[in-house]
Amino acid sequence: MRLHRLEVTAFGPFAEPQSIDFDALSGAGIFLLHGPTGAGKTSVLDAVCYALYGSVPGSRQAPGTTLRSDHAAPDTPTEVTLELTVGGRRLEITRRPEQDRPKKRGTGTTKDKAQSWLREHTGDGWSALSRSHQEIGEEIEQLLGMSREQFCQVVLLPQGEFAQFLRAGAEARGRLLGRLFDTRRFAAVETLLAERRRAAEAKVRAGDEKVLAAAQRLAQAAGDSADLRAWPLPAHQPGDPGLAEAVRAWAAVARCSARERLTVAEYALAAAEGRHAAARRAAEEARELDRLQHRHAETARRAALLEQAAPERERVRELLDRARRGALVAPALELRGAAAAAHLTAAHAETLARAELPPALAGAGTEQLGAVEQRLREDLGAAGAAQRAEQRSAEIGRERATLERESRDADEQHQESAEWLARWESTRAALQERVDAAQQALTLAEQLAGRLEPARAQLAAARRRDSLAADAAAAAGELDSVREESYAAKERWLDLKEARLRGIAAELAAALTPGEPCTVCGSAEHPAPARPAPGHVDRAAEDAAHARFEQAEERRAAVERRLASLREAEAEAAGAAGDATTAELLALTADLSERHAAAHAEAAALHTARERLARAEREHEARSSDRLEAERRAAARASRREALDQEQAALEAELVLVRGDSPSVAARARTLEDRIRMVTTAAAALRRAEDTAARLKQADDQLADAAFKAGFDTVEAAADAVLPEYERAALQHRLDAWQAEEAMLAERRAEADTAAAAALPPADPAAAEAAAERAAARLRTAGSAVDAARVRCAELDRLSRQAEQELRALGPLREAYERVARLAGLTAGTSADNERRMRLESYVLAARLEQVAAAATVRLLRMSGGRYTLVHSDARASGRGRSGLGLHVVDAWTGSERDTATLSGGETFFASLALALGLADVVTDEAGGMRLDTLFIDEGFGSLDDQALDEVLDVLDSLRERDRSVGIVSHVGDLRTRVQAQLEIVKQRGGSVVRHRTAGIRD
Repeated sequence: MRLHRLEVTAFGPFAEPQSIDFDALSGAGIFLLHGPTGAGKTSVLDAVCYALYGSVPGSRQAPGTTLRSDHAAPDTPTEVTLELTVGGRRLEITRRPEQDRPKKRGTGTTKDKAQSWLREHTGDGWSALSRSHQEIGEEIEQLLGMSREQFCQVVLLPQGEFAQFLRAGAEARGRLLGRLFDTRRFAAVETLLAERRRAAEAKVRAGDEKVLAAAQRLAQAAGDSADLRAWPLPAHQPGDPGLAEAVRAWAAVARCSARERLTVAEYALAAAEGRHAAARRAAEEARELDRLQHRHAETARRAALLEQAAPERERVRELLDRARRGALVAPALELRGAAAAAHLTAAHAETLARAELPPALAGAGTEQLGAVEQRLREDLGAAGAAQRAEQRSAEIGRERATLERESRDADEQHQESAEWLARWESTRAALQERVDAAQQALTLAEQLAGRLEPARAQLAAARRRDSLAADAAAAAGELDSVREESYAAKERWLDLKEARLRGIAAELAAALTPGEPCTVCGSAEHPAPARPAPGHVDRAAEDAAHARFEQAEERRAAVERRLASLREAEAEAAGAAGDATTAELLALTADLSERHAAAHAEAAALHTARERLARAEREHEARSSDRLEAERRAAARASRREALDQEQAALEAELVLVRGDSPSVAARARTLEDRIRMVTTAAAALRRAEDTAARLKQADDQLADAAFKAGFDTVEAAADAVLPEYERAALQHRLDAWQAEEAMLAERRAEADTAAAAALPPADPAAAEAAAERAAARLRTAGSAVDAARVRCAELDRLSRQAEQELRALGPLREAYERVARLAGLTAGTSADNERRMRLESYVLAARLEQVAAAATVRLLRMSGGRYTLVHSDARASGRGRSGLGLHVVDAWTGSERDTATLSGGETFFASLALALGLADVVTDEAGGMRLDTLFIDEGFGSLDDQALDEVLDVLDSLRERDRSVGIVSHVGDLRTRVQAQLEIVKQRGGSVVRHRTAGIRD
């Protein structure tokens, strides 16, 4: 998995959109993520986790918290986009959490649901895959092969948790390992094997019952072809060895009988098929003869009707011939009618146009009207030029008014700026004083924060020390009490034992039998056997006293172990708390907290003070610049006013000549346009009238010529012969139908088979069809019998195979039961083969810890200069403790093996970092070998000296050999000079921003 790009908007401390280019940062192999406390370094890692899994790491997903930035604008949505390569696929994930936004209409807010998008980059660009939260979550978890908890532990390496892991006990280590490796599946394996054992046992018990059930189904399928009384069912029970052979023999007899019945049914079916075929042929021949006889009668009837229609056919033929000749004249007739209508319209328009002309032009021709139009257009052109001059004069008036208004506004603004600049020095000094005071408070708050956290940890250790001391005192008192009880019980037991020994002769005498030798002296005579003395102690009383003594000893040992554990924990807490009392530490912590809160509150105004100072300086610069610019603009306005006055005087002199008697140039132009339009309309009407008269004369000549060529004496005769197209089509359709009927009848008279059929007796197709139906019914009956016989044979074959499968399945079922029972006992820890009596889940955790220790040792040896080695202990824990989860460190300088809790601060960082990297490798292998090309390490470098820091960076730098990149999250200033690729988180008043720095270049 390799990260390429991360974009966040309104997320955590980031108000504005921020983009992080991991490809640029990963080029150096190691990159540094740094910034002041609270800037948002951890929020970058939260954004990566949220984009992948839809939630941030569990320790930071507290109830009531929100992912949205408090600095963001209300209409800016919170959004995270992550581009990465995983499993050979380049993906882009975009997520928006549930959030409030302003309503589009009205006031108030509305809640937007959470949204997710998943895209994949292919050769054709980005393509959408899904918008479902569940589908995207399943896809990402399947590709990464790890849950969110595993990802946060493997990719976002939290050094603090692994330092606790080194000092924790077996139970705490077991909980962490179980969460990382998800050993619930191994517990599920134990449950599954137990269930399978019970299921296999039930299958074995039900095996024989299934065989009997299969035999019953065989008998039902055989029907009346088998005698159920011949099947000795009551003589066989489940588990009977002869049951299988009896079932196989009876099934073979039933199958043979069914096949014989099938053969008989197939012979009957073949005979029925022959009779049915003959009946169908006879029915078809009768239908064909009946068809030919009806065809011959229909032909004779239609020939008689055609003969009767002969006179009408001749009349229709003559009408069509005259209409064809008239169609040759129809275009000329239509052309002449159109020309006449156009001429009448043009003459009327000419009359109306001449009526609007003045009397001097009432009889003018087209040439005279054209000359008048030309003269009027020249006058209109001159008026158009003057109209533009008139518009310019009006614009000059408006521009002068604007210049006067701007001059007044500029004077007012100049006065206000002069007053503000006079107060500038005092304003700047006051703002700078506020910045300096807030900066000093910020420095003090950071110093106090560095002292407050250790004081709080020391106070917690002191409180734990006092509590453990009280518990240890109580346990010591309880130990004294149980010791006295144990001593008293022991004394009581010894006293009873001694008393029993004194009276042991009475017990021996009670066992003597007359005539049998004594077990002590061998004599067969017993003249004076001893008698029990008053208060004699028997064996039962002694054993009861001894049992009470052992119980008291067990209670004493338990209290001693608890007291030792409490004193060990008390010593550890005392070492962390130091020599100070709880009251002193409480007072110190309260004082530091109060001072830190006050300094932090005063430092909170630093950003505001800086912003106000910067804003005042920008305003001072802007006002100074505006003052110079205002003076320049005032001079320009005066020059512009003089130029406009001169231009307006020249324009007014020109307009007086053009307007004449009209109130304005525009009115003069409208008068000229009306006269031009009147003259133009009259000239056009005159030309159209002359053109239509010429076209009318030409159409009359063409019509006369067309009528003569078509064979008509007059134009009127030709017009009478013209028929509409639909009438000519109807006449032609009737004539074509008579011709087609005549051709069809001639073709039918030439058919020899029709004439031959007419000479035969009439056919009876209904009788032949009834005979065929009866033959078909007999065929269906025979076919049903064959189908039933075939189904019975197939069913018997299927049930026989099923019965055989049931018989063969009994042996494997018993073998499966034995195998599953053996595995179930081994995983549950009850089998004798499990030497340590460990359940499967506990065994897997021990194996995982061994792998983690081995993987961590490879890097720990290099970081510690070959001194330390991590080993795990598989010693069996006492009581109910977890076995196999011990973790020790071997010191090569001393050759001793000691607990990891004894390591110093820097050594603990070595071990915890090696442990984290080793665990990352093991979990990666556990997840299917998914390649993790990007890792993050959060804090812990402050406890290292220069040499140790170099060794750690060398180990991290070696990860580049496998094309990995490591992001270091740290406040250590020395890392900024050692690591070239850096991502700086800058804390600002309006929200944090990110800055990239690679090889000394800052973006």
